[in-house]
Amino acid sequence: MATSALAKLTERVPSVFDDFFKPWNEWFDGGLSSRVMSIPAVNITEQKDDYQVSLAAPGLKKDDFNIDIDGNLLTISSEKEDKKEEKEGKYTRREYSYSSFERSFTLPDEVNKEKIEAHYEDGLLKLVLPKKEEAKKTAISKHISVK
Repeated sequence: MATSALAKLTERVPSVFDDFFKPWNEWFDGGLSSRVMSIPAVNITEQKDDYQVSLAAPGLKKDDFNIDIDGNLLTISSEKEDKKEEKEGKYTRREYSYSSFERSFTLPDEVNKEKIEAHYEDGLLKLVLPKKEEAKKTAISKHISVK
């Protein structure tokens, strides 16, 4: 049997060892570890009067978030621990999962830090970072032509 034919055969037919080592493969090949240690995606949009930050974090509650400002550094973090226990006959299985993340952003000087608001709904954390009144007035839009 040619090498390419053997490779095609193993792609179609899973090995017995694949099922045997599956829990460990998921742990080390990014399956379980990528779910536990993932960093949420963030979108930042600048509007005329504010900046809007959207962070995708499904499965959390609003109390799971910590949002702190230190100088011009905005930090959004979360730590969550889940415990699950099943009892079947003589066996007891306990599973623990711990997930955490931290994202930090440098705030522009024109953000009014006293009026920042945060809302969490449907797996999406939304922050509104309003601009100071002076920044709204000085915002100039201009087209520059290329010479």
